[in-house]
Amino acid sequence: MKIIAFYLPQFHDIPENDQWWGKGFTEWVNVKNAKPVYEGHEQPRVPLNKNYYNLLDDEVKVWQANLAKSYGIYGFCYYHYWFNGKLLLEKPMEQMLKNPKVDIPFCICWANEPWTRAWVGEKKVLITQEYGEKREWIEHFNYLLPFFKDNRYIKNDNKPFVVIYRPEIIECLNEMLECWTRLARENGFQGIDFAYQNIAFDLEKNKDDHMFNYNIEFQPHYAFYDLNENKHKVVRGLKRKLSNFLEKKFGFNLKFVGDGKLVENRVDYDLAWRAVLDRKPDSEKNIPGAFVGWDNTPRHGKKGRVYVGDTPEKFQKYLTVQIKRTREIYHKDMMFMYAWNEWAEGGYLEPDERYGYRNLEAIKNALEANNEFPEY
Repeated sequence: MKIIAFYLPQFHDIPENDQWWGKGFTEWVNVKNAKPVYEGHEQPRVPLNKNYYNLLDDEVKVWQANLAKSYGIYGFCYYHYWFNGKLLLEKPMEQMLKNPKVDIPFCICWANEPWTRAWVGEKKVLITQEYGEKREWIEHFNYLLPFFKDNRYIKNDNKPFVVIYRPEIIECLNEMLECWTRLARENGFQGIDFAYQNIAFDLEKNKDDHMFNYNIEFQPHYAFYDLNENKHKVVRGLKRKLSNFLEKKFGFNLKFVGDGKLVENRVDYDLAWRAVLDRKPDSEKNIPGAFVGWDNTPRHGKKGRVYVGDTPEKFQKYLTVQIKRTREIYHKDMMFMYAWNEWAEGGYLEPDERYGYRNLEAIKNALEANNEFPEY
């Protein structure tokens, strides 16, 4: 079983974040500054041995790869930030490519949203997302090509596996993906295996996903939608359409607009996992997801959402079932895990002072219970 964990590169400073958020800003700033927002809320989260690492240190990336593989994580899915030729947070992935000691399979997810100040409740757009035309698509593909050619890159039938986070906001989507497919074939591949990650695209009635081979059930977002399927359905639909329109035209993201009432944003961990395990694939394209936890109050404060009641023992129990379902119901050998190091959203597998290595041990135990420990 190939458990692939989403991987966030925002653990080193860059000039843009220094300008937008203050000198020396990294994701660790949000993590360290987190505060409890209700009685019994376990914040801030602290890495084991206070390991607030810098991802520009190659030894950190080697440590992460070795640690992940030792507990059965097959690979990482790196978030990639490309804004019509402008790169952000690219150094860890570029360094990984040059360093064979970071010995773990990987793929890329293009996080194609504009960056805003939504974390602090402001509408200001920090950097817009524009997609250009053929020249810009070729430039982007050529940047990605050395990664695709690397023998660690995850491929299916000689097709690099590429995830696009939010395809529903790309107006030139099919033309761009057709261009990339042609370029891949010209460079010796059989094409590209495209997957989408965001549930909004899956819900669009008039979606055209013929260029995509896979729909990743990004958890716990899919579970949250299932839990609220019949609640405020019309309002959500209108909000989604308005959000997509504003984002396409003006780059403003309504994703995090809310009423700030935390009591409405606490979700039972067990209930969410039951929704995950009750979900049936919509089509043969679906790839199942899993999640270790979720708490994005370090980013959003009282407007955040918390999944309460998580423990390594529960995680192991539910993951054991999900691995079995992946084979039997989804007929897949691949699952995406949220996440390796989303510390400011409570989705991380790296050891911390709360549970040590127990969530990693839970993955190993769940794989071994299904005789699914991966071969590299």
